[in-house]
Amino acid sequence: MQNTYTSLYSSYSSSTPPQRNDSPMDQEVRLFTSNKDREQYENMADLYSIIVATEHLERAYIRDAITAQEYTPVCLKLIAQFKTAMNLLHDSVPDVQAFMREYKLSCPAATKRLLEIGVPATVEHATADTSGAGGSVKYVAETVQLFITLMDSLKLNLVAKDQIHPQLGDLIQSVNKVSSLPADYEGKAKIRDWLITLNKMKASDEIGPDQVRQLLFDLESAHTEFHRCLSR
Repeated sequence: MQNTYTSLYSSYSSSTPPQRNDSPMDQEVRLFTSNKDREQYENMADLYSIIVATEHLERAYIRDAITAQEYTPVCLKLIAQFKTAMNLLHDSVPDVQAFMREYKLSCPAATKRLLEIGVPATVEHATADTSGAGGSVKYVAETVQLFITLMDSLKLNLVAKDQIHPQLGDLIQSVNKVSSLPADYEGKAKIRDWLITLNKMKASDEIGPDQVRQLLFDLESAHTEFHRCLSR
């Protein structure tokens, strides 16, 4: 009996081990082969996330799960991020609705908000401002959106004059429309100073890292002061 077990064991151990089935389904699929391709896929993933997040936000607002005061700043931020994402993907994603069909995104509320309206529902339907903030709700919302869009652009290293100057121009015009801002609002002077600085540069010139850091600091300070002034 012992010889039988030994014979069976020897036969099993000397047999050829089963080979791994390296079928195409078992192989890793790489979506990108270069850093440029990887960045493109990451930007597309960001766009996908922004659309889905906007859809959930819109449905939460419709169902009265969040207040207008909670909804508005989040919606403004998503709209600004959407515009920034589209600036980065204008070549690879020329048609957002085609992108949504390709990746089976059914987000009708986000489509309406991001592609058709472009402002929060509280601004679209002139919801009364009950948060204590003064001035026109429309111009306040527009100004906040412009602040966020410009700061996001700088963080993404879009630092050429022809990328920054138009946004600063839109921002100063929007700030000027908020009539309830006090005369001593310092943010307006900071924006104007940067416009003067950029006016001296060529369209293709870029501001340096130190200037980017300073501009971001000035914008964040102006943005914070903007909210503080309106809540007085």
